[in-house]
Amino acid sequence: MPSVLIVDDLVSIHEMLEAVIQPTGFATAFATDGEKGLVRYKAEKYDLVLADIDMKPMDGITLLKQLKLYDPSVVVIIMTAYASTESAVQALKFGAFDYLQKPFRVDDLIATLRRGLEFRKFQAERASALPVGAKLEDIEGRLVGRSAKITRLIAQVKKLAATRTPVLLTGENGTGKSSVAEILHRLSGAPESAFLRIDCSLSSEANFREGMLGPNGEGGAWVKQARGGTLFLERLECLALSVQKELVSVLRNTAHGFRLVCTTGADLEKLVDEGNFHDELFYRVASLPVEMPPLRDRAEDIPLLVKHCASQATNPHFDVKLIEFTADALAVLTAYHWPGNVTELYQVVSKIAATTETRVITSEQLPLRLRELKDWPALAEYLAGQEKQYIDMVLRASRGDKAAAAKVLRVDVGKLG
Repeated sequence: MPSVLIVDDLVSIHEMLEAVIQPTGFATAFATDGEKGLVRYKAEKYDLVLADIDMKPMDGITLLKQLKLYDPSVVVIIMTAYASTESAVQALKFGAFDYLQKPFRVDDLIATLRRGLEFRKFQAERASALPVGAKLEDIEGRLVGRSAKITRLIAQVKKLAATRTPVLLTGENGTGKSSVAEILHRLSGAPESAFLRIDCSLSSEANFREGMLGPNGEGGAWVKQARGGTLFLERLECLALSVQKELVSVLRNTAHGFRLVCTTGADLEKLVDEGNFHDELFYRVASLPVEMPPLRDRAEDIPLLVKHCASQATNPHFDVKLIEFTADALAVLTAYHWPGNVTELYQVVSKIAATTETRVITSEQLPLRLRELKDWPALAEYLAGQEKQYIDMVLRASRGDKAAAAKVLRVDVGKLG
């Protein structure tokens, strides 16, 4: 029998909730404040925690944070009075599954508990079915690099593979957000299920309402298609505010049916503060934010990315795996600022690898825009702690012209020896 730990400082609430919850097939247990609730959960563990937000000495938000530290998979539903609804919405930021506003209808309470239980069961199944070996190696095959930033990202993606909590991928265009979404889908335990990709910037308001919200606001064709799989919403910041508000209710009732992954290139938290993005939608999608690092912040990965990309091309003259980039060519590629990030790098390298008639690629075969010194970043903006390496790259690219190199580096010529 599924169990619910009810944490509220009013005994009368315990009695009322017990009377309506137990007949629906849930076992109930009680605690009269957050501290006691935390102790009881650690001692016995429950499928769900239903906690009031306004308690002393430990309130519901603090209890939520402490429970998440102890058990990241805990499913917590917050109860709140109307006056503290804003705080309950904030609780979503800290990982609450949902909230109920008092006074709530019994049907709404039971429906929320059942959604929470379904989510809990899915989490357990996902954790036990998490693929190992070859599938986890696929992550390194898509997220190429050995820098600290990419290593942290890979570790984060591996952790996320075992959860169904919505994921928000942030970062500049071209950093690989789509690749991470696809990886999470493949590691979901049911990769043969639907991976539905919707670009919010390209979908009209009417089209989005029809596909996502449906005629009754209970989920349209896209929700049905994504069931059991992944719903991938790109550029979430492009949705109109009116649509965002309606999307909240759809996600509240249907998000347990699919994995939700969203992307944005904007600072959504700032947009929330400015009143330009719905706060509850933000907290529902951003409980697990993943920041994709720009390529310029992990430039040490560029030689590996170049080799990996070249090996994926097709060349009519020879095996692309034999293609080599000279030290000068790699120096230029590593020093360039790559505004288009990994996508731009792959476009450049793929074209060269597919069309070259020589196995060894020199800097002269790179696009002129990459070789022009004026496009290179200043020393202070690049490879912190690796000053000598960068100076050597610039000197090689400028063919020993110290005056030109010093201008790019924004240092005195004398510094170059």
